Amino acid sequence: MFETEKKQAYEAASELIEKAGLRPGQIMVVGCSTSEILGERIGSNSSPETAQAVFDGIMAALGEKGIFLAAQCCEHLNRAVVVERAAAGDRETVNAVPRPKAGGSFATAAYNSFRDPVVLEEIRADAGLDIGDTLIGMHLKRVAVPVRLAQREIGRAHVTAARTRPKFIGGERAAYDDRLR
Repeated sequence: MFETEKKQAYEAASELIEKAGLRPGQIMVVGCSTSEILGERIGSNSSPETAQAVFDGIMAALGEKGIFLAAQCCEHLNRAVVVERAAAGDRETVNAVPRPKAGGSFATAAYNSFRDPVVLEEIRADAGLDIGDTLIGMHLKRVAVPVRLAQREIGRAHVTAARTRPKFIGGERAAYDDRLR
């Protein structure tokens, strides 16, 4: 069950990895409304089974490239993120355990699937997938650039993607490294 959504999630994550030029060790934040995937209003129909399928698809793509996932919680946990301890670095962790109705099914799937999960109040990710209009922008680095994906929906949820880039500083006389655009 939910094989279509798992495949769609894998394809969206894979395409974003490619278009964003992500490298091993970088971080992709994902916000996911399982309610929206099922065609319902965000926050109204949390589905652990849907979340696990989408999580599995995304993790398959990220695992192939050595990229970390930051799974965004819902507003009940102030949109904190669940990450593997290895991705947290020296960031300060908080004490919260997401649940389907308090943190969201996707963050719960991440917490229950990671080897050593921790929760952070914030992170500055290198790219992001927003599945169902969950507002992931607060967890992206300062300069986010929209990425148009062929995979525009997962289930019935709208998918938005972004990558980040370094700031351009120095004005009109400055030279820039085109590899960093």
